[in-house]
Amino acid sequence: MAITGANGYLASLVQRYNADRFEFIRVSRADVDYSKPAEVAKFFSDLDFDLLFHTAANATTADCENDPAGTHLVNCDSAIEIAKVCEERGRRMLFISTEQLFNGKSEPGPFGEDVEPNCVTNYGQQKAEVDAWLQENSSDYVTLRLSWMFGMAMPGVKPSPGIVGNVLKAMRSNTPTKFTVNEKRGMTYAQQLADNFAAICELESGTYHFAAANGSNAGDGMSTYECAKLVARKLGYGEADIERLILPNPDRYADRFRDFRLDASRLEGCGIKLGTFEDNVDRCLADFGWA
Repeated sequence: MAITGANGYLASLVQRYNADRFEFIRVSRADVDYSKPAEVAKFFSDLDFDLLFHTAANATTADCENDPAGTHLVNCDSAIEIAKVCEERGRRMLFISTEQLFNGKSEPGPFGEDVEPNCVTNYGQQKAEVDAWLQENSSDYVTLRLSWMFGMAMPGVKPSPGIVGNVLKAMRSNTPTKFTVNEKRGMTYAQQLADNFAAICELESGTYHFAAANGSNAGDGMSTYECAKLVARKLGYGEADIERLILPNPDRYADRFRDFRLDASRLEGCGIKLGTFEDNVDRCLADFGWA
């Protein structure tokens, strides 16, 4: 299996816990320049693989907004070139997409796979283009639209910023930190991806939402600020410290409340059960000795 973004957080986790099931062909930025789609197409055409897991991307929102053309080459054009190679050679492609496809929705979530995306950021739009291309042109693919993922560092695995790490940093460094009030989203322990990876590879071709539940309808679920306070409590901090260090940010998205929670019922119907946000936090803290 070829795995792009091989040094990234999710790819590192998947490799660490699935080395006995797959022979990974690691592909990193040292091997290919994703800002050059033609070179990307040639590189993967020459690469011998039976399955491809594409995690490589520039997910930095500021980069995507400040350089839409350059990040489009990386996140969209090169991803489609890889998908074309997979289709021509009859190889399955696993593609990482995002909850950000729904960040422009005016109605509340959670959203299922059959809901039309509406995104207002360049990163979401770039991922949406690849998402749509696969649906229209690929005969064998799995698109995983991920929620915000979280975890902690371990040897050989450096986590991306996530809710648990952000809260832990605020509390341990005694630094007041703001968390968004006008937002509801899913947040999932990244270990779940590694644990379920073999089953994901065997899913029926199509698009799946990969997200722990944060409420099941429009009227429930926690804001990111409320989730941060819950994490701090589970870490064992007292209410006085939590009120002092975990602060609300009412200004971000004050113009429009954003709800881009994903409904993962389809994945659950395939036997992959991700549980609730609280379940995921409990497991993460237990795994790392914080429970």
